Amino acid sequence: MAKIVILGAGVMGSAMSLPASAKGHSVDLVGTFLDTDSVRSVQGNGLHPRLGITLPETVAAYEWTDFGNRLDDETALIILGVSSAGVTWAIEQLAGALTRPIPVLMITKGLSPENGKIEVFPSIVARELEARLGFHVPVLAVGGPCIAGELAAGRDTGVVITGHDAALVEDIIALVDAPFYHARASGDVVGVEVCAAFKNFFALGVGWATGHLEKTGRTTNGAQMHNLSASLFAQSLREMSLLSAAFGGTQASVDGLPGVGDLYVTCLAGRNSRMGRLLGLGLSYPEAKAGHMAEDTVEGAELALAVGPTLEAMWADGRLPLAKMPMSRAIIDAVCHAKPMTIDWREFHRR
Repeated sequence: MAKIVILGAGVMGSAMSLPASAKGHSVDLVGTFLDTDSVRSVQGNGLHPRLGITLPETVAAYEWTDFGNRLDDETALIILGVSSAGVTWAIEQLAGALTRPIPVLMITKGLSPENGKIEVFPSIVARELEARLGFHVPVLAVGGPCIAGELAAGRDTGVVITGHDAALVEDIIALVDAPFYHARASGDVVGVEVCAAFKNFFALGVGWATGHLEKTGRTTNGAQMHNLSASLFAQSLREMSLLSAAFGGTQASVDGLPGVGDLYVTCLAGRNSRMGRLLGLGLSYPEAKAGHMAEDTVEGAELALAVGPTLEAMWADGRLPLAKMPMSRAIIDAVCHAKPMTIDWREFHRR
């Protein structure tokens, strides 16, 4: 069996130790400087406090200063599970520790604006590592509906693993494809990553309907707004298709686990949906963030702030059709410009 090193001991990075262990691999779980409490708990009695489970005995936890010592001739895979804000830090750790091209599987999601364009994280990490190391490190990614707590509990989970080398993708799938972790291959790195990032963004819009219902009030027969939520969900997928195509992804990713699947599970619960509800209640984004979610990272809002100016530039010069993207426009207005979030869902059917 192989050795797998995970950098990032948050909930998803740590949850990935479960399928790796189920395959019989040894796992070194290395925390970032934000994961000290979790690492020390696992070192003490195996309990990961944020996941609420005891990790398998084959998982050993280490603090980030020991990362370089964890990589050896037996290491077959590095799983990168830091936050999106920690990617630059992670690149530095990898560049300081790698002496050979060990494949990196990213579970970190996000996009970065580069010179008026938007680039996916695997491309950035691979380019930066090669510039520092002088050799190519294959960087793959995973996408699809995967809630960390369910994965940690051994609930059946289906994902897509994507990379540019089809044979290597199959090799990585063989390492982590456990009885409850069902991975399939994709060559659409851009499409998978665009869906993985923007599903958080669009969950803000779908979650808006919950707050809008509370603000408007139920009717005498108790009717809710599932019809409206469904229209918002469908429009999100239409706009995700436009974004994926504009950046070089395929429709297959939007229609599959990275798009439809991941958006569905993200809309069921979580920080993005909670923020969407607050916006639907009529709060501005600054009010909602400071007053109700000051300690939470809201990935969809962080993405809006990061790529909002680039999207606006693409609308202005015609690279993206603004008239066909009312959901995106409403989210950018709310998050980037602190405007009240109003979604005229009738626009979905006029265009």
